[in-house]
Amino acid sequence: MGEPDAGGRFGRFGGRFVPETLMPACIELDAAFRDAWADPEFRSELDGLLTDYAGRPSPLTECHRLSAELGVRVLLKREDLNHTGSHKINNVLGQALLTKRMGKKRLVAETGAGQHGVATATAAALMGFECTVYMGEVDMERQKLNVFRMRLLGAEVKPASSGSRTLKDAVNEAMRDWVATVETSHYCLGSVMGPHPYPWMVRELHRVLGAEAREQSRTLLGGSDPDVVVACVGGGSNAAGIFSGFADTTAELVGVEPAGGAAVGAGVPGVVHGMASFLMQDEWGQVEEAHSISAGLDYPGVGPEHAHLADTGRATYHPVTDDEVINAFQVLSRTEGIIPALEPAHALAWVIREAPALAGRTVLVNLSGRGDKDVAQMMDILEDKL
Repeated sequence: MGEPDAGGRFGRFGGRFVPETLMPACIELDAAFRDAWADPEFRSELDGLLTDYAGRPSPLTECHRLSAELGVRVLLKREDLNHTGSHKINNVLGQALLTKRMGKKRLVAETGAGQHGVATATAAALMGFECTVYMGEVDMERQKLNVFRMRLLGAEVKPASSGSRTLKDAVNEAMRDWVATVETSHYCLGSVMGPHPYPWMVRELHRVLGAEAREQSRTLLGGSDPDVVVACVGGGSNAAGIFSGFADTTAELVGVEPAGGAAVGAGVPGVVHGMASFLMQDEWGQVEEAHSISAGLDYPGVGPEHAHLADTGRATYHPVTDDEVINAFQVLSRTEGIIPALEPAHALAWVIREAPALAGRTVLVNLSGRGDKDVAQMMDILEDKL
């Protein structure tokens, strides 16, 4: 998983499809990130924050009871143990340092489940930035805890009330804000999507989790890699991070999408949010609404590098249903004492379903977030079924 080409493309996907007013900002960001990424002082400051503030390295946990139940050796990369509760903090700390380096004072962000919004609000508080986070009205209702956390951290949370009132619409509102305030604001995009350089830049900022997982796996497995590396995919940032550690190995790479938002499985090539990628469209080319029990995966597109990995066959992508996710949420909680976020519960749901075919193999799952934020939603769903 290297750099995109000069046009910001991974194969036939990616690129930069933005209004003329945003083209200079994208070019400025590309140059600023390249300069920073090559600067040892920037890398050292980021590494220090990842260690001393975010709590890296996150551990690798072997799931003995779940493995015995499934007949599959299951390892978890514990991004849920990072500060703010997910992998999102890796990317946000890097972009916040870049914002300071570019001399800007305000962060704009979008969020679905709220984890990226919380991470952005956290970094803004740490570095003294103004912060505005856009969130779909539907997501604000099902993720009330994270809305409160963002406001407590000093961020302004603005509802996106158009369309399906979920993540796609929050991205639209954040991009409109960025267009209007680009001189003073940085758009802290939360996934490996959007116009170049975002898909590449966000993947690089998450590369740390893949590098850690590779080293930790080889230590645990006597020098070998896992047979299969699995991660959930909405935009696909956590999957891109962990895949980057194993793309040059023989490990199978598996992305798991929600059945109602399977951009790779059910999508076709198109353009959305400044990038060419797979996305769900109707027969007239209009973007279709996605559905997922998980607000963080409720997105009709996918990052362009994932589209390229699917196109070339290096990774495969599979859908799971909400019912399978609900089951996986309970299974990991019951067998390992770990309550997963609904997003990585998708990856676990695929492992549980495919366990007979995976018997005897070692599977690494990226546990990209913890389930505290989803407990109230699951209480309503499960009611007296426990």
